[in-house]
Amino acid sequence: MSGGEEFRFQLEARAGNARAGLFRTPRGAVPTPAFMPVGTAGAVKTLTPEEVADAGAAMVLANTYHLYLRPGHELVRDLGGIHSFMRWDGPVLTDSGGYQVFSLAATREIRDDGVVFQSHIDGSKHLFTPERVMGIQRDLGADVVMAFDECPPGGADRRTAMEANERTLQWLARCQEVFESREEADGGNDPRQSLFPVLQGNVYPDLRRRHARDVRAMGAWAGYGIGGLSVGEPKERMWETLEVLDPELPQDRPRYLMGVGYPDDLLEAVARGCDLFDCVAPTRNARHGTAWTEDEGQLNLKAARFQRDRRPLGPGCDCATCLRYDRAYLRHLAVSRERLLDRLLSIHNLRFLMRLAARARRTIRDGTFPEWSRAWLERYRGEGG
Repeated sequence: MSGGEEFRFQLEARAGNARAGLFRTPRGAVPTPAFMPVGTAGAVKTLTPEEVADAGAAMVLANTYHLYLRPGHELVRDLGGIHSFMRWDGPVLTDSGGYQVFSLAATREIRDDGVVFQSHIDGSKHLFTPERVMGIQRDLGADVVMAFDECPPGGADRRTAMEANERTLQWLARCQEVFESREEADGGNDPRQSLFPVLQGNVYPDLRRRHARDVRAMGAWAGYGIGGLSVGEPKERMWETLEVLDPELPQDRPRYLMGVGYPDDLLEAVARGCDLFDCVAPTRNARHGTAWTEDEGQLNLKAARFQRDRRPLGPGCDCATCLRYDRAYLRHLAVSRERLLDRLLSIHNLRFLMRLAARARRTIRDGTFPEWSRAWLERYRGEGG
């Protein structure tokens, strides 16, 4: 399920469990650790693809469920695929819709054959099966496609987690069959796409181990998605779960921790062996007037204390926002509800995460990651005064 030799992961260095690597795809290499900006509907909110690339992104994420509803996967296919459609030349990963099984719990029905979703656009109902999800992602043309999975909420009881594990394995086998039959029909490995499974098990260590082993036994996957975390469970349980999974996964494959991307969470997960990340937090926080800084943590720009503050958001930050605008002006935009603020803070927050991932990579390579990350987290969280 690697999609051929075009998809390879080269592990370059380790510092403890933290890893620095290079994930090679037909549309370019992704140095890891790496954060993937989320372009849910084919766009990273408020930003152009050029701005996303300027921030340092090598790979972006788009959402199968949302693009299926609008504008439709067949239209995207007919217009040249997701890369041409959204004007992004680098690699793209598409989520399968499995997260919507969790996030749209009030308007969906889980069945053994798939999930019936009620559209948030017009109320119409749509059945997502593993076969249909693979077909949609093939039409979208993403480089990495995710298998369809069931993501139970944080705090789910053991029985619910076990049932989700079993259903996810059954769905993975169906995704695998479709993917492999497509490769065979194409006369060999299709270099355009690689299939990642999604690991579930909630926060139950034995369920996590068993699911990881069952998934590994099914094939030589090009990478692994770690799902079912950051869905309401305590942070400590998330870190414990990643520590359980680390020895269960091959060292020569990338680990994609799905839906995690706050700065401190990213560093904690890197320390526990994760390589790829995605999250809507950089742009969502921007739309709520909040920005990340290394020494002051998360700032709410609506605060009165910024009214006369002529400093940039992040001293030393090289993003376009920090090079040109100060906190006083950004605070004015925040209290005036000017949409320009959404763009300026999105540029900063995204660049902040990209620089953080790049610094993590450098310190892993030179062996100083444990000390550096510990000191960075203390400053960011304001520990010790």
